[in-house]
Amino acid sequence: MIFRFLILSDEADDFKREIRIDAEATFLELHDVLLDSVGYSRDQITSFFICDDDWSKKMEVTRVEMDTSSEVDNYIMEETQLEELLEDEHQKLLFVFDYLTERAFFMELREIIPGQNLADPVVSKSVGMAPPQIMAFDEIDTKTITAASVGEEFYGDSEYDMDELDGAGFEGLDSISEDMFSDESF
Repeated sequence: MIFRFLILSDEADDFKREIRIDAEATFLELHDVLLDSVGYSRDQITSFFICDDDWSKKMEVTRVEMDTSSEVDNYIMEETQLEELLEDEHQKLLFVFDYLTERAFFMELREIIPGQNLADPVVSKSVGMAPPQIMAFDEIDTKTITAASVGEEFYGDSEYDMDELDGAGFEGLDSISEDMFSDESF
C-alpha cells in the first residue's frame, strides 16, 4: 500500500511538496525524505503530530525518545510504521521542524493506493522554495499590542467614577499583618 502526502507551508504560498511512500515505511523514512526535499539539515529536533480535522494535535511521534509518563504512549519515528497510526485518507499531520518558534509544515494523507508497494520514498511534486529551517526570534513577525493600538473599547470607558468602585470586596484587609508578606513567611 502506498501513501501519498501533500505538504504545505503557511509561510510560503507557492510552496508545495508531494511525497509517495510505502505504508510500511517508518516515520523516520518520511522525516528524511521530507527534509531532503526542502534542503533542511537533520540536526534539529523535529516531531510529527497526528491531528484531528481542525489541526488540533492528538498524538506525537518524536525523533528521539522523550522522557514522558508511562500513562502516555511514546512513539519514536525510527520504530513506528506509518500504517500503525495512519489509516484514513485526508488524515492531517503537522511536521514541526523548528521547535523554538513552533514552525511546522501542514501535511495531509491525500491518497491511499492499495495493492502497490514502493521500495523507496519518492518526491513526486516539488513546487516553490521552503521557508528557512531556523528563524531567529528577532525575525519573527509579532504584533506588538500597545494601549494606543487597542483603544478604549478594549479597556472600557476612558473615564471612571470613584463612586462606582465597590469597597465591599476589600473588607477585612486592614487586619492583615505586614508579617504575612515578609521573606521569612515564604
